[in-house]
Amino acid sequence: MNELEQAWQNFAPSCERNKAVIWQTIEPYLADKQSLLEIGSLSGQHACYFSGQLPQLSWQCSDIAPNLPPLTANIKAHGSAHMLSPIELDVANALHWPKTPFDVIYTANTLHIMSWQHVIECFANMSVSAKSGTLFIAYGPFNFSGNYSSESNAEFDIWLKERDSQSAIRDFEAVDDLAKQAGMELVANIDMPANNQLLVWQFNT
Repeated sequence: MNELEQAWQNFAPSCERNKAVIWQTIEPYLADKQSLLEIGSLSGQHACYFSGQLPQLSWQCSDIAPNLPPLTANIKAHGSAHMLSPIELDVANALHWPKTPFDVIYTANTLHIMSWQHVIECFANMSVSAKSGTLFIAYGPFNFSGNYSSESNAEFDIWLKERDSQSAIRDFEAVDDLAKQAGMELVANIDMPANNQLLVWQFNT
């Protein structure tokens, strides 16, 4: 374990590898926004890096209860003044979603970790924390037309399912259907390094 890993609880190497390129891609979408809710912040590495770039943006981290203590510690140690105290958010529980709407809802590498039922409920409940014009930005691997985008993603999907039978790389078309049902339309589908995508939807209702 190197010094960087020792400095963070729940350190995620993938967050360290992808944070700069994700930031370059999402910055134009955040430039005029005031508030952001992050789903599944885990270590908070993305949040701590991103939130320091735009001083006007209030960043609200969230995660399930077991992940809150290390997330809170990381934010205290590494976060910016624009980060709020993290909150518990079980996406399947509509009562957990903040009632005050955000300008942006962001998540990275979560939709393939949570069960498909939780993905469904996440999209169904998201409107509680959204308003007309709210952006939903999701980063991670996706299949298209039922096909893997790379051999490495196919191997990753096998690993996911062996680790947890409820996890899997999601089909873009199925996820986009959930977004449409929730009152969103797709505004960007961006190819990212390492066979990932950055998807941006906007609430129209």
